[in-house]
Amino acid sequence: MPEGDTIFRAARTLKRALAGKLVVRFESALAALDQVHDQSPITGRTVDDVGSAGKHLLMHFSGGLVLRTHMRMNGSWHIYRPGERWQRPRRDMRVVVATADFEAVGFKIPVAEFIRSRDLMRHSELGQLGPDVLSDDFDADEVLRRLRGRSETPIADALLNQRLLAGLGNVYKSEVLFMCRVSPFAPVRSVADETLSAIVATSQRLLRANVTDRLAPMTTYTGLRRTTNREDPTERLWVYGRARLPCRRCGTPIGVRKQGPHARLTYWCPQCQP
Repeated sequence: MPEGDTIFRAARTLKRALAGKLVVRFESALAALDQVHDQSPITGRTVDDVGSAGKHLLMHFSGGLVLRTHMRMNGSWHIYRPGERWQRPRRDMRVVVATADFEAVGFKIPVAEFIRSRDLMRHSELGQLGPDVLSDDFDADEVLRRLRGRSETPIADALLNQRLLAGLGNVYKSEVLFMCRVSPFAPVRSVADETLSAIVATSQRLLRANVTDRLAPMTTYTGLRRTTNREDPTERLWVYGRARLPCRRCGTPIGVRKQGPHARLTYWCPQCQP
C-alpha cells in the first residue's frame, strides 16, 4: 500500500504538472465521478492546487470542488504528455484529468470522490485524521497525547492508526520500531515517554528524508524508499520484507507475524527488539 511519502510525492508532481492550468478533458470509469461531471463539468475548471493529507491525495479545482483519491493497495497516479503511450492498459484507468500540456491518469484507484472544499473538515475520514507527519505544522505533542490515549494498543497497531498519526504504513511501522529498538507487540503504556518521543521523531525524519526532491521532476511513484542510508540498493531497509534473513545489526533471523485487526505483516528482530 502506498504510504504517506508516496502520496506526498505524487501530489507534488501532479501540482507541478497541473496547477494553474485549465482542464481540457476529464474521463472516469467510476459512476459517482461521472455523475458529478455531468452535473458540474470538470472541463473548463482550473486546477488550483494538489496536496496530500496522510494517505489521501486532494486535487482542488476552481469553483470549490475537490477530488479525493485513496490508493489502498494498488492505486497509482501517472503523468503523461498528450498522446504519450500509457504504461498500463486502458482497462486499469479510473480517472483522467488532462490539460493542454499534461494528462494525469489514475490507475486502479479504488476510492475516489468529489467533495466541496467547504466540507473537507467535516468529511468522515479527513476530518478525523491525526497530525500529518509530512505537514509543515506537524504537532508532535498532539501525536504523543493521542498515542497515550491508546495505552493498551500494541505500539505497531497504534502507529498504523491514521487518527493518531497520519501517513505511516506497514513499511515505516516496522522500520521505525526497529530503529528505536521497541518490540512491535509492546502496549503503548509500556513505552517510556522518551522512547515514544523518539518513535514520533524518527517517523517524521524518515518520511521527510524519503520525499526530498532528488527524483526526476515528473516522477509520481518510486518503491525505492530507504531507511538504512546504505548505498547498496539491496540494503535499503532494516527489517521490512526480510523474514528469516539475518538482522543487519546482530545477525539474528528477522521475525514476521500477522498483527492487528487487518492481519498486517510485522517484521522485527527478536534480539534487538525484545
